[in-house]
Amino acid sequence: MKKRFIAVAALLLMTGCSSEPAKPAQAEKPQPKAPEFETGRVAFQRLYVAAHGWARDAQGYRVESQLSADSKGRDGKADVWRASFASAASRGVKSYLWSGTDAPGAPSRGVSSGAEDNYSPANSSTQIFDIGFLKVDSDKALETAQKHGGDKLLEKDPDTPIIYVLDWNRSTSELIWHVIYGTSRNDAKLTVAVNGTTGDFIRVEK
Repeated sequence: MKKRFIAVAALLLMTGCSSEPAKPAQAEKPQPKAPEFETGRVAFQRLYVAAHGWARDAQGYRVESQLSADSKGRDGKADVWRASFASAASRGVKSYLWSGTDAPGAPSRGVSSGAEDNYSPANSSTQIFDIGFLKVDSDKALETAQKHGGDKLLEKDPDTPIIYVLDWNRSTSELIWHVIYGTSRNDAKLTVAVNGTTGDFIRVEK
Protein backbone atom coordinates (compact mmCIF):
# COMPACT_ATOMS: atom_id res chain seq x y z
CA MET A 1 0.00 0.00 0.00
CA LYS A 2 2.84 2.34 0.91
CA LYS A 3 4.62 1.62 -2.39
CA ARG A 4 1.46 2.35 -4.30
CA PHE A 5 1.03 5.71 -2.54
CA ILE A 6 4.62 6.69 -3.35
CA ALA A 7 4.14 5.80 -7.03
CA VAL A 8 0.96 7.89 -7.32
CA ALA A 9 2.65 10.85 -5.61
CA ALA A 10 5.62 10.64 -7.96
CA LEU A 11 3.32 10.51 -10.97
CA LEU A 12 1.47 13.61 -9.79
CA LEU A 13 4.76 15.43 -9.20
CA MET A 14 5.99 14.62 -12.70
CA THR A 15 2.72 15.77 -14.24
CA GLY A 16 2.88 19.07 -12.34
CA CYS A 17 6.45 19.74 -13.45
CA SER A 18 5.80 19.01 -17.12
CA SER A 19 2.65 21.07 -17.50
CA GLU A 20 3.13 24.58 -19.03
CA PRO A 21 1.83 27.63 -17.19
CA ALA A 22 -1.44 29.00 -18.54
CA LYS A 23 -0.91 31.72 -21.17
CA PRO A 24 -2.77 34.96 -20.69
CA ALA A 25 -5.50 35.58 -23.25
CA GLN A 26 -4.32 37.93 -25.97
CA ALA A 27 -6.42 41.05 -26.39
CA GLU A 28 -7.78 41.55 -29.88
CA LYS A 29 -6.15 44.40 -31.76
CA PRO A 30 -8.60 47.19 -32.63
CA GLN A 31 -9.40 47.29 -36.31
CA PRO A 32 -8.38 50.52 -38.10
CA LYS A 33 -11.34 52.81 -38.69
CA ALA A 34 -12.28 53.37 -42.32
CA PRO A 35 -11.93 56.94 -43.62
CA GLU A 36 -15.06 59.08 -43.91
CA PHE A 37 -15.70 61.20 -46.98
CA GLU A 38 -18.00 64.23 -47.13
CA THR A 39 -19.08 66.77 -49.71
CA GLY A 40 -18.09 70.39 -49.15
CA ARG A 41 -21.52 71.60 -48.11
CA VAL A 42 -21.94 68.90 -45.47
CA ALA A 43 -18.48 69.58 -44.04
CA PHE A 44 -19.09 73.35 -44.11
CA GLN A 45 -22.32 73.00 -42.15
CA ARG A 46 -20.49 71.06 -39.44
CA LEU A 47 -17.78 73.70 -39.24
CA TYR A 48 -20.35 76.52 -39.36
CA VAL A 49 -21.82 75.22 -36.09
CA ALA A 50 -18.34 75.10 -34.53
CA ALA A 51 -17.56 78.64 -35.71
CA HIS A 52 -20.72 79.96 -34.08
CA GLY A 53 -19.37 78.68 -30.79
CA TRP A 54 -16.53 81.15 -31.31
CA ALA A 55 -18.58 84.09 -32.65
CA ARG A 56 -22.35 84.21 -33.08
CA ASP A 57 -22.08 86.41 -36.19
CA ALA A 58 -19.42 84.27 -37.88
CA GLN A 59 -19.84 83.91 -41.65
CA GLY A 60 -17.77 81.84 -44.04
CA TYR A 61 -15.50 83.31 -46.66
CA ARG A 62 -13.70 80.21 -47.98
CA VAL A 63 -14.21 76.45 -48.03
CA GLU A 64 -11.51 74.16 -49.39
CA SER A 65 -10.77 70.46 -49.53
CA GLN A 66 -7.39 68.94 -48.78
CA LEU A 67 -5.80 65.87 -50.31
CA SER A 68 -4.70 62.95 -48.18
CA ALA A 69 -3.29 59.47 -48.67
CA ASP A 70 -6.90 58.21 -48.55
CA SER A 71 -8.50 60.80 -50.80
CA LYS A 72 -7.91 62.25 -54.24
CA GLY A 73 -11.11 64.26 -54.23
CA ARG A 74 -13.16 61.91 -56.39
CA ASP A 75 -16.98 62.04 -56.48
CA GLY A 76 -16.91 65.60 -55.17
CA LYS A 77 -15.90 64.39 -51.73
CA ALA A 78 -12.86 64.60 -49.46
CA ASP A 79 -11.87 63.35 -46.02
CA VAL A 80 -10.37 66.69 -44.95
CA TRP A 81 -12.09 70.07 -45.32
CA ARG A 82 -11.13 73.54 -44.09
CA ALA A 83 -13.58 76.42 -43.70
CA SER A 84 -12.55 79.97 -42.84
CA PHE A 85 -14.87 82.38 -41.03
CA ALA A 86 -14.93 86.08 -40.21
CA SER A 87 -16.67 87.93 -37.39
CA ALA A 88 -17.37 91.64 -37.76
CA ALA A 89 -18.26 91.91 -34.07
CA SER A 90 -14.96 90.48 -32.85
CA ARG A 91 -13.00 91.82 -35.85
CA GLY A 92 -11.38 88.46 -36.26
CA VAL A 93 -11.02 85.53 -38.64
CA LYS A 94 -10.63 81.90 -37.71
CA SER A 95 -10.33 78.61 -39.62
CA TYR A 96 -11.83 75.27 -38.70
CA LEU A 97 -10.91 71.80 -39.95
CA TRP A 98 -12.94 68.65 -40.27
CA SER A 99 -11.04 65.39 -40.71
CA GLY A 100 -12.41 61.92 -41.29
CA THR A 101 -9.14 60.06 -41.73
CA ASP A 102 -6.19 58.65 -39.83
CA ALA A 103 -3.89 58.93 -42.86
CA PRO A 104 -0.29 59.98 -42.15
CA GLY A 105 0.11 63.75 -42.15
CA ALA A 106 -3.64 64.41 -41.97
CA PRO A 107 -5.25 66.32 -39.08
CA SER A 108 -6.72 64.25 -36.24
CA ARG A 109 -10.27 63.04 -36.78
CA GLY A 110 -13.09 65.39 -35.89
CA VAL A 111 -13.30 69.18 -35.78
CA SER A 112 -10.38 71.38 -34.76
CA SER A 113 -9.77 75.12 -34.91
CA GLY A 114 -6.87 77.35 -35.84
CA ALA A 115 -5.62 80.58 -34.32
CA GLU A 116 -7.63 83.78 -34.52
CA ASP A 117 -6.35 86.60 -36.73
CA ASN A 118 -7.42 90.16 -37.55
CA TYR A 119 -10.31 90.76 -39.94
CA SER A 120 -10.59 93.53 -42.52
CA PRO A 121 -13.86 93.67 -44.52
CA ALA A 122 -11.97 95.48 -47.30
CA ASN A 123 -9.64 92.53 -47.84
CA SER A 124 -10.56 90.85 -51.14
CA SER A 125 -9.46 87.43 -49.86
CA THR A 126 -11.89 87.48 -46.90
CA GLN A 127 -15.19 88.35 -48.56
CA ILE A 128 -17.89 86.71 -46.45
CA PHE A 129 -21.02 85.11 -47.90
CA ASP A 130 -24.42 84.19 -46.53
CA ILE A 131 -24.84 80.43 -46.06
CA GLY A 132 -28.15 80.69 -47.92
CA PHE A 133 -26.25 81.18 -51.19
CA LEU A 134 -24.68 77.73 -50.89
CA LYS A 135 -27.27 75.61 -52.68
CA VAL A 136 -24.98 73.55 -54.94
CA ASP A 137 -22.66 71.01 -53.34
CA SER A 138 -19.16 70.03 -54.46
CA ASP A 139 -20.35 66.78 -56.08
CA LYS A 140 -22.70 68.72 -58.36
CA ALA A 141 -19.95 71.23 -59.12
CA LEU A 142 -17.76 68.31 -60.19
CA GLU A 143 -20.48 67.04 -62.54
CA THR A 144 -20.50 70.42 -64.27
CA ALA A 145 -16.71 70.60 -64.41
CA GLN A 146 -16.56 67.13 -65.96
CA LYS A 147 -18.66 68.37 -68.86
CA HIS A 148 -16.20 71.18 -69.54
CA GLY A 149 -12.93 69.34 -69.92
CA GLY A 150 -12.63 67.34 -66.71
CA ASP A 151 -13.84 64.07 -68.22
CA LYS A 152 -11.31 64.18 -71.06
CA LEU A 153 -8.49 65.07 -68.69
CA LEU A 154 -9.26 62.13 -66.38
CA GLU A 155 -9.44 59.79 -69.36
CA LYS A 156 -5.86 60.70 -70.23
CA ASP A 157 -4.62 60.86 -66.61
CA PRO A 158 -7.00 59.04 -64.24
CA ASP A 159 -4.70 59.56 -61.25
CA THR A 160 -5.10 63.34 -61.34
CA PRO A 161 -6.24 64.57 -57.90
CA ILE A 162 -9.11 67.05 -57.59
CA ILE A 163 -9.49 69.78 -54.97
CA TYR A 164 -12.40 72.13 -54.37
CA VAL A 165 -12.36 75.78 -53.30
CA LEU A 166 -15.48 77.83 -52.61
CA ASP A 167 -15.39 81.63 -52.24
CA TRP A 168 -17.35 84.81 -52.92
CA ASN A 169 -16.62 86.90 -55.99
CA ARG A 170 -17.22 90.51 -54.98
CA SER A 171 -17.08 91.92 -58.52
CA THR A 172 -19.83 89.61 -59.83
CA SER A 173 -21.65 89.05 -56.49
CA GLU A 174 -21.72 85.28 -56.82
CA LEU A 175 -20.57 82.27 -54.87
CA ILE A 176 -18.16 80.17 -56.91
CA TRP A 177 -16.90 76.60 -56.71
CA HIS A 178 -13.43 76.29 -58.25
CA VAL A 179 -12.95 72.65 -59.27
CA ILE A 180 -9.18 72.24 -59.54
CA TYR A 181 -7.64 69.25 -61.33
CA GLY A 182 -4.23 69.08 -59.68
CA THR A 183 -2.61 69.42 -56.27
CA SER A 184 -2.99 73.24 -56.15
CA ARG A 185 -4.18 76.21 -58.17
CA ASN A 186 -0.61 76.97 -59.24
CA ASP A 187 0.04 73.59 -60.87
CA ALA A 188 -3.52 72.79 -61.96
CA LYS A 189 -4.01 71.07 -65.29
CA LEU A 190 -7.54 72.46 -65.41
CA THR A 191 -9.69 74.70 -63.19
CA VAL A 192 -13.41 75.09 -63.82
CA ALA A 193 -15.56 77.75 -62.12
CA VAL A 194 -19.12 76.72 -61.24
CA ASN A 195 -21.84 78.89 -59.66
CA GLY A 196 -22.35 77.72 -56.08
CA THR A 197 -26.00 78.83 -56.06
CA THR A 198 -27.30 77.69 -59.45
CA GLY A 199 -24.76 75.05 -60.49
CA ASP A 200 -24.23 76.80 -63.83
CA PHE A 201 -20.91 76.67 -65.63
CA ILE A 202 -19.11 80.04 -65.42
CA ARG A 203 -15.79 79.61 -67.18
CA VAL A 204 -12.62 77.58 -67.54
CA GLU A 205 -10.05 79.41 -65.44
CA LYS A 206 -7.05 77.43 -66.70
